[in-house]
Amino acid sequence: MDHLMTGKTVSATSSQNGMSRRGVLTVFSMAAALAGLSPLHALAQSSGENATAQKIANHFSSVKTMMGEFVQFGPRGEQTGGKFYIERPGKLRFNYEDPSPMRVIADGKNVVIGNAKLKTWDLYPLSKTPLSLLLSNKIDLSNQKVRDVKEESDLTTIVLGDKSVFGDSTITLMFDPKTFDLRQWTTTDAQNKDTTVMIFNVQTGVNFDERVFNINYEEVRKRG
Repeated sequence: MDHLMTGKTVSATSSQNGMSRRGVLTVFSMAAALAGLSPLHALAQSSGENATAQKIANHFSSVKTMMGEFVQFGPRGEQTGGKFYIERPGKLRFNYEDPSPMRVIADGKNVVIGNAKLKTWDLYPLSKTPLSLLLSNKIDLSNQKVRDVKEESDLTTIVLGDKSVFGDSTITLMFDPKTFDLRQWTTTDAQNKDTTVMIFNVQTGVNFDERVFNINYEEVRKRG
């Protein structure tokens, strides 16, 4: 994959051999945080925070492609890392670094979450996932719920929760108040367990090879 785009690699360890429900939620939350900005359009309509929210929304809505690295910390202290790639509308890829075998790919029509080592894949129609809201060029977030907004000198924090998108979980996004760049986010599940993701080395305006977002449907059908 590295020959298709540039970027460094995160060193990380993982004991994951599969994708749990929390892992799936974390992936969708990662995409929600990275791809777009939909929750922030809803936030822009709330009183008291319009200016800040609109600036953040405008910043992100101008980003059509992006890539970078992430480190993920699980509720038991487990650590994983890898790279992410996003192209709107509808495309993303998360590569978890070895020894984690997980891959997540959306090609504009479907989303596949797979274990590259075991060759097992779960396929979801993009339209049936939160990603359909978050990876589109025109985003309708009328059903997004903003739980809290906190502005500090060094951090702007936004807490989102919506049962139709995140179930009984919430996601807390943390932005640089000057550049409006996303720094990290934390997903809190129904059992009040946190998974935190930090991103860095983010590049925007990247030209991707079309193969980056290809799903091998023959392999998915065979092993799914």
